[in-house]
Formats: sequence, structure tokens, C-alpha cells
Amino acid sequence: MKKGLLIVFSGPSGVGKGTVRQCFMDDPRLNLAYSISMTTRKPREGEVEGKDYFFVTREEFEAAVERGELLEHAEFVGNYYGTPLPYVEKLRNEGKNVILEIEVEGMKQVVEKCSDAVTIFIIPPSMEELERRIRGRKSEAEDVIQKRLEKAGRELKLQDNYKYVVCNDIPEVAANKIVEIILDEMSK
Repeated sequence: MKKGLLIVFSGPSGVGKGTVRQCFMDDPRLNLAYSISMTTRKPREGEVEGKDYFFVTREEFEAAVERGELLEHAEFVGNYYGTPLPYVEKLRNEGKNVILEIEVEGMKQVVEKCSDAVTIFIIPPSMEELERRIRGRKSEAEDVIQKRLEKAGRELKLQDNYKYVVCNDIPEVAANKIVEIILDEMSK
């Protein structure tokens, strides 16, 4: 059985990564599995343990780092985020194409460990639209919103580090472009 692709899916907070991903995740041609990240942040309304994230304590997360069990990890706004390596490798060895929805710093760590990773960066149509989307969540305080916007500005400057860049103006259009990318990569 051919080992599955490792697809790194990044973009600034609020760009709509999850919305775009949901548009193509169930496409049977892609044989996709979503890699669930581990985090120390509290669940947002509607998020489910083991589906959206593995929610853990800081102590549990730090122990996983010490044991080398994370493909990548980062800290942002006082919380840790990371990708459990055994979970990803199990899926890839089953022939699944695994999507990691991770931060820019995490992408660099993944590429160091997995040079054949397919990297896709999602950009907003404008910074104004990105701010509108972040504020539309109504889930964070103003200081957190400002930190997310500042970080987005820094991240957008790093898009050239990715193999592919896709604008999320209309989620369905962005998703179709990503489907084409994945199908092309699968045929290699």
C-alpha cells in the first residue's frame, strides 16, 4: 500500500481554513484524514474532544514534547498547540492522505521532519476581510483579536515558504483549487 501524503494546511487565524477544509474533506477521491491537534486551550462552543482537538493540560502537553511525540508544536496567546506524531503516522501508513491544519511555525517544523510534505497556505482577500471574520466569531477579547491581527500580518509575509498559496474569497472556489492540488500530488 502506498503511504499517504502529508498535507500541511496553514493560514492566519480567521482566514477560514476550517470552512474551506469542510468543503472537500468528504471527497472520496482524496482519501483524506484530518489530523487532530492537541491543545491546552479551552474548547470553544460546539468543539468536541477527539474530533476538533485533543484537549489536554499543560503538564500533559509538556510531557508529550519531552517524549518526542509531537510532529510540531507551538505556543500562542498562552496556549500550546501540537500534532501527535503517532496518530499521523498510523493514518499515513493506512494509505490516508493526512491534512494538518497548523500554524506557520509548525509548518517549518514539519518540513524539517518530512521534506515531502505538501504545503498549502490560505490567504484572505484583504486584511479588512480577515478582521471582519475574526470579529464575527465573537469569541475573544479585544486584546486577543489585536494579537491575532498582528500575527496575521507577520504570517502573510511568509506565504512564499509554501508550495501552494490559495485565496479564500469564496470557500467553495478555494476548496476546488485545493482538490486540484491534492489530486495532482496524488498522481506523482
